[in-house]
Amino acid sequence: MPASGIIESRVAGMYEMSGGPAAAPSARLDVWLDVACLFRTRSEAQKAVRNGKIAVNGQPAKAHRMLRPGDELVIGRPFGRKQTIVVKAIGEKHLPKAEARLLYEDKTPPPTTEEVEMRRLERMYRAAVTPPTTPDKRARRALRKMKEGTD
Repeated sequence: MPASGIIESRVAGMYEMSGGPAAAPSARLDVWLDVACLFRTRSEAQKAVRNGKIAVNGQPAKAHRMLRPGDELVIGRPFGRKQTIVVKAIGEKHLPKAEARLLYEDKTPPPTTEEVEMRRLERMYRAAVTPPTTPDKRARRALRKMKEGTD
């Protein structure tokens, strides 16, 4: 069985680039991003598109743009990282993540050691700077001492 047959037989409701019907299948950009598990929800995908974080074939995209197999997406991620995706197939309904990965090919190079270190330092900085939402037991006792004025 050819590779396209394997993909089509494994994923229901999905069209592969070379094995689809004569009229190329298409789907809305925001829906496809959600189905392909590149964003957690469709509204997150719409928000990213609205904020200009997604380009299709080098052009800024809108949420209602129709995607076709072979389109290239560039998704802006945190810390200036760009994720490059090539659409291999169009999915019509939600799929498990393992099967959703068959919908696209990720052309993004792996992060460099400097990028990994920068992300680690950023996480540590945010954890140190972000105060806890409520004081813990020790902090409550210290606050009580200050208010009462006793040692």
